[in-house]
Amino acid sequence: MDPRAASHVLTQIATLLELHGESAFRVRSFQSAAKTVASLTPAELKRTLPAGEVGLEGVAPEALDVVRELVETNSATLLETLQEETPEGLMEMLRVPGLGPARIRLIHDGLHIETLRELEQAAADGRLAALPRFGDKTAERIVLGIASLKESGAYVLYEHGRAEAERLRALIASQPAVLDVAIAGSIRRKCDLVRDVDLVAAVHGSPSVVAAALSHMEGVKDVVGGGAASVTLRLTNGTRLDLTCVRPEQFACALWRATGSESHVRAVVAHAAQLGYTLVGDELRDANGVSCVLASEEALFAQLGLAYIEPELREGADEVSSAMSGTLPDLIAEPALRGALHCHSQYSDGSSSIRDMAQAAQARGWQYLGVSDHSQSNTYAGGLSRDAVLKQHEEIDAINAEYEASGIGFRVLKGIEADILPCGRVDYDAAVLDRFDFVIASVHSRYGMNERQMTDRVLKALDDPHVTVLGHPTGRLLLTREPYAINMQEVIAKAGAVGVAVELNADPHRLDIDWRLCRIAREHNTLVSIGPDAHSPQGLDHVSLGVGIARKGWLSSENVLNTRSASEVLTFARARRSAAQAARPAHALV
Repeated sequence: MDPRAASHVLTQIATLLELHGESAFRVRSFQSAAKTVASLTPAELKRTLPAGEVGLEGVAPEALDVVRELVETNSATLLETLQEETPEGLMEMLRVPGLGPARIRLIHDGLHIETLRELEQAAADGRLAALPRFGDKTAERIVLGIASLKESGAYVLYEHGRAEAERLRALIASQPAVLDVAIAGSIRRKCDLVRDVDLVAAVHGSPSVVAAALSHMEGVKDVVGGGAASVTLRLTNGTRLDLTCVRPEQFACALWRATGSESHVRAVVAHAAQLGYTLVGDELRDANGVSCVLASEEALFAQLGLAYIEPELREGADEVSSAMSGTLPDLIAEPALRGALHCHSQYSDGSSSIRDMAQAAQARGWQYLGVSDHSQSNTYAGGLSRDAVLKQHEEIDAINAEYEASGIGFRVLKGIEADILPCGRVDYDAAVLDRFDFVIASVHSRYGMNERQMTDRVLKALDDPHVTVLGHPTGRLLLTREPYAINMQEVIAKAGAVGVAVELNADPHRLDIDWRLCRIAREHNTLVSIGPDAHSPQGLDHVSLGVGIARKGWLSSENVLNTRSASEVLTFARARRSAAQAARPAHALV
């Protein structure tokens, strides 16, 4: 264990403790310990702690326990617990220059804000300034901090980038000379993290003149590359906008060019060249130099003898060769989802009742909702005891009985998000696990295991016949926590072999598994479950993000578990249990 790494962990703990409103004394004890540990050499750290000698003057016992755990196991249980207890959006706010944990806590408690986007909106509408101990100057400093974060080129979550892109698209579309405008770039490709906004506008008149006029819109701070039809605008809120203005007949080609990654564009241009076409600016020209009339992107691909490549796929992998051979997948669309499995209620760390969650799912046109609260070992998230499980199941049975009596074609499924313990065992004994319709098995602790240890831990969990879905398989939190070390190739292959689905956790801070792993799942015929990880009715909307990532990962409806009916999902979940029971010796069934 590098002392600098241990010091960083202690500093993170101090920050999160302050964010949670812990005493100033406890916060300072970790801050002081971080400074002390940072001054040690690796040899001093190794020599002092494993022997149990206190030898670190001024380091509080609690902090010393954390350092000792880091040295011995490469994990910090306290940090992991604090991270899991902290809304992901609050950790994202910690990236804003000048916005510390104490102010973030005041904002969260006073306005119930949990995302950077919500913070920006509260600053714009005056709610932030109205908070006690804030005022206009403090709100202004926070706005400048958010702008500084954006200007630094830092990535933001896809959902934040998309919201800003929609705002700017509407603003550009309202300008008199603009005939049409579309979002392009990484946002249109549905990348999980984005840096800037790309827009393409079809305009009346000279594209360069219109671009110059748009560069003087309200909210533009400065212009990079002015005088051309394509300009980069830096806005006062820190957003970087890459704007391309074209004549209407160039719109389709320009939109395609601005959407695809560089490698995708190169691949299409190379294919076009083989057919005698060249790309000149935002025009496709034939061998005689005549511009092709292209009414849409579909027409562009057809002109080149290619099947239409959906925007999400334009990453420069093998989409062009697949378009040539006609082997592109029929991508999943959101209406194909018939329900969702990963949802929390007030029984653990959700904010709403099971009935409210079920009604929200029905409003979406779904046929079922799986309630999967946390299991007993997950104490910080209100994990369910055996008695709480029985009580919840009684409530679900009553709700389902009402639906059946009223002729409502909807069902609440009894699930659990069971912790995968460090030894690889799934939380609860077999008798309790047998009571659930499905089981999501997830890692929520000991993230510091090495790759072999973590992989073996998860592989062992997959051997449990109760497991239906492997939840958020890499444990990542975008922008705030790296994935833990794990061989996902091995895990996905085994999941497919034993009949377990892997989750595409659609929480915008997770999007785990990512699109590249979706492709691996598809190759192994491993089903993917798109789970909203919803803690409120609004959280069910996360599935839209999940579908976008699934499409980016080349998934079709048949690759996704929750495009199946409730009875089909239950059949999938019970198949392994039935096989395991049939394989037991007769005396084991007594």
